[in-house]
Amino acid sequence: MVKKKVSNDQLIAEIIKGIEQVKGLKVVILDLRELENSVCDYHIICEGSSNTQVNAISASVQKTVSKALKDKPWHVEGEANAEWILLDYINVVVHVFQKHLRDFYDLESLWGDAKITNLEATY
Repeated sequence: MVKKKVSNDQLIAEIIKGIEQVKGLKVVILDLRELENSVCDYHIICEGSSNTQVNAISASVQKTVSKALKDKPWHVEGEANAEWILLDYINVVVHVFQKHLRDFYDLESLWGDAKITNLEATY
């Protein structure tokens, strides 16, 4: 069976849907395609208010993407302590933070030259 190529737009839409299903906070998309030496095309960053919510966001994203696109992350990091979970879908990397770590690492500033899209929560 040949695996169908998933577009970045499809993947991003399903990731956002997964985040929204468990009320992830402060969702931001960083478009890195125009930057030299970037390791992926997009970073999606969001936060949860507790270890439980960070784990729930990660699980929701994985379930939503798997169900809709039959795709799974190439690598997952940080599920044990659920303070910062990274889901690596190769072209799109998802960062699910607790607020204090998101503030500390400040990835939006680190990739300050990227095109940044802030998504407004509808909940």
